[in-house]
Amino acid sequence: MAMIENTARRNQNIAVFGLGVSGIATASALAQSGVHVTAWDDGAAARTAAGQQGITLADPRKTDWSDMDALVLSPGIPLTHPEPHEIVRLAQAADCLILGDIELLAEACPDATFIAITGTNGKSTTTALIGHVLESCGLNIQIGGNLGPPALSLEPLRRDGAYVLELSSYQLDLTHEARFDIAVLLNISPDHLDRHGGMDGYIAAKKRIFRNRENGGQVAVIGVDDAHGVALADDIAARDGWRVIRISSRTPVTGGVYVIDGRLFDHMDGNAGAPFEVCDLSAVITLPGAHNWQNAAACYAVARIMELTPGDIAEKLALYPGLAHRQETVSRISGVLYVNDSKATNPDAASRALGSYDTIYWIAGGRAKDGGLGPVLPLLDRVRHAFLIGEAEGSFADELNDRIPFDRCGDLSSALSAAHALAQAEQIDGAVVLLSPACASFDQWPNFEARGDAFRQQVQAFAAEGVQ
Repeated sequence: MAMIENTARRNQNIAVFGLGVSGIATASALAQSGVHVTAWDDGAAARTAAGQQGITLADPRKTDWSDMDALVLSPGIPLTHPEPHEIVRLAQAADCLILGDIELLAEACPDATFIAITGTNGKSTTTALIGHVLESCGLNIQIGGNLGPPALSLEPLRRDGAYVLELSSYQLDLTHEARFDIAVLLNISPDHLDRHGGMDGYIAAKKRIFRNRENGGQVAVIGVDDAHGVALADDIAARDGWRVIRISSRTPVTGGVYVIDGRLFDHMDGNAGAPFEVCDLSAVITLPGAHNWQNAAACYAVARIMELTPGDIAEKLALYPGLAHRQETVSRISGVLYVNDSKATNPDAASRALGSYDTIYWIAGGRAKDGGLGPVLPLLDRVRHAFLIGEAEGSFADELNDRIPFDRCGDLSSALSAAHALAQAEQIDGAVVLLSPACASFDQWPNFEARGDAFRQQVQAFAAEGVQ
């Protein structure tokens, strides 16, 4: 597979700090481009793995930064808050440019179409959904960024190709000149506030997706189901060079795309025509709940911008296979549905899952984020029983006290066993055992994927054993 070559950086001296999957891809692609690359990671294992792939290692603490043209930083390394990493401070002191791999991709493939997706929740599903629809309709696309392959391991594309990129706030903070032809912002709710110095910093990072091209002609697809989205849509619409398409899963929007009771409507022609119904999303089992209807509305808007027909888009939406760890249906045992929503790492995301079902045996907890369970509380009437785990077990128990029945289970395996036993004993029609933790996984798991995999494996074991 060809790697992304960045001829604009040839013969430059560039340091790469952070040697996870994206860091190794970046260092390899830059070296192939004729860049003088030195790379480092604070972890010895990561350095060893990079060295085995022929990447030149050099401790940036011993680097002469006056000779460096740029530092490519892994998005997981603090750039500004809670405080800049030591290596960031060294680069800043030498007035060295600090950027990320998305910036390098945009530099290397300026003729391609760039479709960027961000938001607090739903961006992975929306990215995958857009990729599925566009690819199924025969378009030449590459999908990556925060979802899937790192940016510089994608295939190089020219004018006939499009990159579909999920972008986190951390990645957007590392962009400077990258501009996106279609910029999607789904929603904004408090998240990662420690890394952005508060809500204003978080919103500012998200707004970097709307950087203007010199010749304009860009399209913003913006969710207006929260107040931040409404304000941003008005802000971007007032800028020259942008067309704004508003999307909603709740209410009609003039000139946009919206969903009412599961039915997807297109009014992108605005006053030139009446809205028309495209399809019934409630029939798509891989897109349950209003939050997924918002994701589908965003996908539909992007696909229409890419000149696909409403009929083709609807057909491909119905065939979407779904994503692991995002309300992933694992099994149905004696009528009880088991759903892995491990990606719900904050209360707002968990509230979206809770809103999708009526009788829930809810597994929640982990490493809590700021703000408590606020978005979840109005939906507790759907929860039959909660099973609490991890560091948040105590604080969640205090918050749920007297609201709903709950057990303090400590770990996922114990919680799932208890939830399974109760759900099977009660045998309520439409019951769901739902892992939607409302917390990060890092207290007990390396990532949300490992947590979700463990849930899936235990459920599959229940199903195989015929435990009823």
